[in-house]
Amino acid sequence: MPVLLIADDHPLFRAALRQAASAAADDCTVYEAETLDGALAALERHSDIDLLLLDLHMPGNHGLAGLAAVRAQFPAVAVAVVSGNDDPRVIRRALDHGAAGYIPKRVGMDEIRAAIRAMLACDTWLPADLRATVARTLPHASDSDLASSLSRLTAQQFRVLVLIAEGLLNKQIADRLDVQERTVKAHVSAIFEKLGVRNRTQASVLLRELALSDPVLKSEE
Repeated sequence: MPVLLIADDHPLFRAALRQAASAAADDCTVYEAETLDGALAALERHSDIDLLLLDLHMPGNHGLAGLAAVRAQFPAVAVAVVSGNDDPRVIRRALDHGAAGYIPKRVGMDEIRAAIRAMLACDTWLPADLRATVARTLPHASDSDLASSLSRLTAQQFRVLVLIAEGLLNKQIADRLDVQERTVKAHVSAIFEKLGVRNRTQASVLLRELALSDPVLKSEE
């Protein structure tokens, strides 16, 4: 029996994805989350999740950072990116960071059902009208190395990295994660070594390379 997690902050779109999932797979179990933290917590609670449908621009998620977090912390879970952004360059980057597929929010219910079926069968899925263009799109220069480096971080180290990028000091990170400050210092040292950086600024720059603009916000400007 397939188990899915839908992570999107729009209730109506979550409902549409739930409907598509129920039609795509018999007797599937579907969990929902409205934020990236909620999605990560659900993945920790439910070890049997097969497929995550992840919105690129939900609260707590900035571009490809959420995808990188899930792939680093839960490598056995297939992740389908769901986004209003269908730029082939963004899709190429998502695939290079381990996405099992990419579902633009403009596609119809039939395509969403087909996408879910394909990814539950361990196939990669892209909308037919974008496959050729994405195939011709060159990989982002640093994505391969960055994905490999991030995959070496533990779940807690990735959380620390995100908080470093937000500008928090070690004591603030310790308070946020409810751990001792010396534990955070040990994580920071391990992060620097695994990412091949020398300081907090360089570590933050690496994570910010995953940031993407939200096409919805740009259209409202």
